[in-house]
Amino acid sequence: MRKPAVSDLRFDAFDLLASLLAVVQADGRLLFANASLEDALGSSRRSLLGSDLALTFVDPKPWRQALTGMGQDGFATLRFEALLARAQRDPLPVHVILTQGELADERIVELLPLEQQARQEREERLLDQAQANKELIRNLAHEIKNPLGGIRGAAQLLETEIDPSLKEFTRVVIHEADRLQTLVDRLLAPHRRPHLVGDVNIHEVCERVRSLILAEFPKGLQLVRDYDTSLPEFRGDREQLIQAVLNIAHNACQALSARINDGDARITLRTRVARQATFGRQRNRLALELHVIDNGPGIPDSIKDRIFYPLVSGREGGSGLGLTLAQTFVQQHSGLIECDSEPGRTDFKILIPLP
Repeated sequence: MRKPAVSDLRFDAFDLLASLLAVVQADGRLLFANASLEDALGSSRRSLLGSDLALTFVDPKPWRQALTGMGQDGFATLRFEALLARAQRDPLPVHVILTQGELADERIVELLPLEQQARQEREERLLDQAQANKELIRNLAHEIKNPLGGIRGAAQLLETEIDPSLKEFTRVVIHEADRLQTLVDRLLAPHRRPHLVGDVNIHEVCERVRSLILAEFPKGLQLVRDYDTSLPEFRGDREQLIQAVLNIAHNACQALSARINDGDARITLRTRVARQATFGRQRNRLALELHVIDNGPGIPDSIKDRIFYPLVSGREGGSGLGLTLAQTFVQQHSGLIECDSEPGRTDFKILIPLP
């Protein structure tokens, strides 16, 4: 039996991955565990080396069957779901992928947390949804825009010919046509405006948003800074990012209206570095995480899955465009916006790749 080494240079690259990875011998004894697996199990690599990986599963039977199947039946890859036992923590549901290693007596084990898999699927849906929204908005806006000008022009001509007592009706038509024109212009704005790329300091973006929000809500609202000042600058459109963060923060203020009146409303702007982050169908070595967190009532369940759709709003009189435009602006930076909401805490997380 080969004695496991504390360090095997062939496996060093696995430490750069966010996935939980192990290399085992044909009998299941551990040759290598990457840093992510160490963190998940709450055990050091040195203590894990040479141990039977079966002991890390709540039910080791499926694991042993997979090992036996790969050895006897010659399968190149086997998959199953299991619970990973963790020290002083609840078991972690994982999807296990067992693959033949480089050497005949080696097996590579990848353990994907099921919540991570669900998150990746949710991101895929968000990206597909955003692309569909973009095409829908563009086509719908153009279809509305052309006849709208004709309706407004006809109402103006009619106004010059009819009895003055009826002019209030033509004014309604003109006013509503103007309102729809404004809506159409907002829908088309992200696709018309050129992408002005320059060096962006995300904390300058946050401070600009902070000053605008506090100018509009000077009392009853606490706007907390929680910045990671080590974040590097990156190339992007500063004005688009200000607008994206402002739209999210302004939505939060609207949701916090009752708490603002009570004087205990709070929004936190938090920046962090994410390492080996996967989003937008790509793995990024470094990424910006910008959180906009409020202590409001949360997003209604009825619209939670549709908040980035155009014209969907949880507020009476809301246009339902703020989050749609924010998502569009962030995606133009190869990024993504995610949302996690429950009563008392809503967290919008902006992810953007860093150089």
